[in-house]
Amino acid sequence: MVHTMSFLRALISTARMVRHAMPLSAGLPPDREVLLDVPDDLLAPVLVSAAHGEYERAAKLLAATRDAAEWEDRDRYVIRLAVFAKSRDAWLAAWLRAAPDDPDALLVRAELAVRRAWESPARAELLRETAPLIDAAAAGDPRDPVPWRVALDHARGSHAPHTTFETLWEQAVARSSHHYGCHVSALQYLSAHWYGSHRECFDFAERAAADSPQGSLVRALPVRAAFTLLASEENRTGGPTALQGDRIDAAADLAIELSAGYAAGVPCPAEVRNLLAYVLAERGRWAAALDQFRLTGPYATSFPWVCLTDDPLGRFLETRDGVRIQVASATPLRGRADRADRGASRGHYA
Repeated sequence: MVHTMSFLRALISTARMVRHAMPLSAGLPPDREVLLDVPDDLLAPVLVSAAHGEYERAAKLLAATRDAAEWEDRDRYVIRLAVFAKSRDAWLAAWLRAAPDDPDALLVRAELAVRRAWESPARAELLRETAPLIDAAAAGDPRDPVPWRVALDHARGSHAPHTTFETLWEQAVARSSHHYGCHVSALQYLSAHWYGSHRECFDFAERAAADSPQGSLVRALPVRAAFTLLASEENRTGGPTALQGDRIDAAADLAIELSAGYAAGVPCPAEVRNLLAYVLAERGRWAAALDQFRLTGPYATSFPWVCLTDDPLGRFLETRDGVRIQVASATPLRGRADRADRGASRGHYA
C-alpha cells in the first residue's frame, strides 16, 4: 500500500508538470533568444567600433559618464571595455598613444591590467606592478570612485592587510557613498573566501543596504552575501544554519523589492535578477524564482553562473527549466480544483 501511494504521488506530480509546464513558459523567452552579457544600446555600437580598432566612441561614452557623474554606468562600461580589450586591445593602444593623459583611457588601462594579472599564476607579483596604473587612473579625475573600486580589487588579490583595505574604502565612499561596484569589491574582500567570514560579510552588506536610498543597487548587497554563503564549500557539505537561512531569505526579499522597481526585460538590473533567481531557487522558493526569470527576460549574465560552471548560459537555462518544472509539479490539477469548487458552498453571494 505504501508503494502504491508513492507511485500515485509520483504519477500526480508528473501529470501536474505536463499540464502546467507549457502555460508557465508564458513570459519566458525561448532558449534560442537568451543571450549572455548583452551590451545595452549605448555600449553595443562602441564595441563594434572598437572591433575595428577605433577608440573615439569609447572615449565619448566614458567622458559622458564622467561629466554626468554616472558612476554606476561608468563602472559597468569600463569593465565591459576592459574585458573586450583582453583579446582585442588595438583600439585602446591607439587611444593611449593619441591621449596618454586621458582619464578614461587610463581607467580602462588600469582595469585591463588588473584583470590580466588576476588570471596569471603570478597574480600577487603582477598586481603589485599594476599599482602605478591605478594611481594614474585615480589622479585622472579626483571625483571618480571607479579607480578606487579597481584599487579594492587590487588589494584583495595582492593580500593587502585590513588597514590598507580600510584606507582605500574611505577614499571610495568619500567620492560616492552608495557606489555599488565599490561595495561589491569590499564585500568580496570581507567574504569567508578571502579575508573575512560569512557573518562579517552579511553584517557589512546589511548595514550598507539599510543606509542606502530606495532603489539603490546597494540594496542587492545582502543577496550577494547570501550567494557567497550558498556557493561555499561549507554550505555544500552542511547547508546554512537556521539563522543564516533567515538572513538569506531577508536578503532575497529586499532584492525582490529592488527588482520590482525596474521595468521587465531591461539590461540594467539583469545581473541582480540573475543572482536573485539563483538564490531563490537554492532556497526552494520556486514561484518567486520563476518571477525573476520572467523579469530578466533574455538577459542572462555571466555572474553568478560562471562561479558555478564553465557554461554560464547553459546553467542559466538549466536552472530556469528546473524552476519551471518545480512550479508546474506543485500546481494542483485543474480538474480536481474545479470539482472542489463546484462541491463547496458558495455562500450568500453566489
